[in-house]
Amino acid sequence: MKALSTPAPALPTTDSPGISLAPIAAFCFLWSSAFAAAKIAVRDCPPLTLLTIRFLIAGALMLGLAAASGRWKLPSGRDLAALVLLGALNNALYLGLSWSGMTTVSSAFTAVLISTNPLLIGVLAGPLLGERLSWRKLLGLCLGLAGVALVLRSRLTGMQEDLHGTLLVTGGLVALVAGTLLYKMLKPTSGLWTSTGIQSLAGAAALLPFALATENLGDARLTSSLIWSMAYMIVAVSMGGYYLWFMILGRASATSASALHFLMPPLGLLFGWVVLREPVSWLDLLGIVPIAFGIWLATRRTA
Repeated sequence: MKALSTPAPALPTTDSPGISLAPIAAFCFLWSSAFAAAKIAVRDCPPLTLLTIRFLIAGALMLGLAAASGRWKLPSGRDLAALVLLGALNNALYLGLSWSGMTTVSSAFTAVLISTNPLLIGVLAGPLLGERLSWRKLLGLCLGLAGVALVLRSRLTGMQEDLHGTLLVTGGLVALVAGTLLYKMLKPTSGLWTSTGIQSLAGAAALLPFALATENLGDARLTSSLIWSMAYMIVAVSMGGYYLWFMILGRASATSASALHFLMPPLGLLFGWVVLREPVSWLDLLGIVPIAFGIWLATRRTA
């Protein structure tokens, strides 16, 4: 798994003051591990029901932390509306669609597909955020797309992944890209615990009617694996991972921050292989090379 080396991503530098390697490494680990944890959880509980409960508990805990630390302050009307919208995109739509898709596709494949979001952000950040798209970035985007196409062809042609599930995960990818760009455009000013907690509660509220309408709570099985995976996703991913993501996104450009998702394909494949014993073919690994090099080109800073 680790024998194939890939170029390191260009991490935020002058446009991201104060971000050390530790939170970046922690974010990458937590974010990529969530795919395998989710795959375990959806075996015993319908995905939308599971996400609704996760967001509700995580949101309440984060707002409780904000209050306990003396940093709770009711956001302004504009910020509150922005956080509700971002919660619908970053939590409800992104994870609701990708988790629903993950009931029929592997966690490793989901990680690879979601990790292409820097490619879309690189294209859209120019017209929306004023970030210049140089020839180097354009070449990087093309290489990254070629790598994604290779992995997709390997999985779909070999009938390893379901097309309907793939389309659902793709919808989650689009929601994540929209949420990332809007976060940079709207710039909510609330504290991180407050803003992340409100987004989590907004995601729960958005998913609840769909969970009630399309899923049966009786299908859930209260197993030890469900309890442990749910606890991990609430504390490590919803509270830790999202906190770190919005901290990094607030201090870096959209392109630089999203470039961290470059690390998700190899880490996602690794977690899927180690935790779930999901097969990883040589074409999967080969596809990582142009993805990695492409995003490195698209995000590296010129001398």
